Amino acid sequence: MFYFLLKRLFLGPILTVLFRPWTEGVENVPEHGAAIFASNHLSFSDSIFLPLVVPRRVTFLAKADYFNTPGFKGRLKAAFFTGVGQLPIERTGGRASEAALKQALTILRKGELLGIYPEGTRSPDGRLYRGRTGIARMALEGKVPVIPVAMIGTDRAQPTGKIIPKVMRIGIRFGKPLDFSRYEGMEDDRFILRAITDEIMYALMELSGQEYVDMYATSMKDRLLKAARIKAREVEHRAQPGAAAPELERELGTDDDERRAS
Repeated sequence: MFYFLLKRLFLGPILTVLFRPWTEGVENVPEHGAAIFASNHLSFSDSIFLPLVVPRRVTFLAKADYFNTPGFKGRLKAAFFTGVGQLPIERTGGRASEAALKQALTILRKGELLGIYPEGTRSPDGRLYRGRTGIARMALEGKVPVIPVAMIGTDRAQPTGKIIPKVMRIGIRFGKPLDFSRYEGMEDDRFILRAITDEIMYALMELSGQEYVDMYATSMKDRLLKAARIKAREVEHRAQPGAAAPELERELGTDDDERRAS
C-alpha cells in the first residue's frame, strides 16, 4: 500500500512534473505475469525513476547497507527503501547469494516484476561493465523473460555522491523481452549462465549506446581507488621528498606488474 501511495500521490507526481521522464518501448512491459528488468546502473536514482514509469509494482534487490543504518535516521531510510519497493540482500557471496536467489524466485513465482542491475554496482565512469551471472540463474529457475532497460541521463542528474539531483529530463528505454527457455534445466552450467548474461549485456549496450568494458565494475572501482591513493602519495612525496618513497615505489611497482600482466 505504501508503495502505491508514495508512487501515485506523493513522490511520483512531484518527480514526473520536475523531471518529465520520457520513455521508449513501453509496449515491451508485460501487463501481467512475472519478468525480470535487467537495467544498466548509472545512478542511485535509477531505482526511483524506473518504477515511476511502470504501471505495475517493481521490486529491486538492494544492498543490505541501505537498511542497516542505526538510529532514527536509519529507520527512516529503511522505511523509504521499503516503500519504493526494495528488498535488502547481503552481497558477500556464498550463502548470501543463495538467499538473494530465493528472495528473487519468491517475487517471480508470485507473478511480479523484479528489477536487477547485472553489473552489480553503479558504473564508475558511465560505461557498461561485465554482468554477473546471477541474473541468468534467476531467469532460468524462475522460467521468466528478461527485459533489458536502459536508463538515460540519470548519471548527469544525480552523479555518485550527489544527494539532491539536478532537475533535467531523463529517459528510460525498454527493449524487447529476451527468452531463454531454450536453456531450461541448464541453470547449473556456468558456461550457459555466462552466455545468457553476455547476451543480456549486449542487448543493454545496444539499447543504451554505452561503451562496453569486459571487466567487472567493482574491479574498475578498485583500480580507480588504487590510482587515487598512488596519486595522493605522489603529491605527499613531492611535498616531503623521501618521506613516502619506498611505499610509493611498492605501490607503483605492483601497478606496473598488473599492467604488464594484462
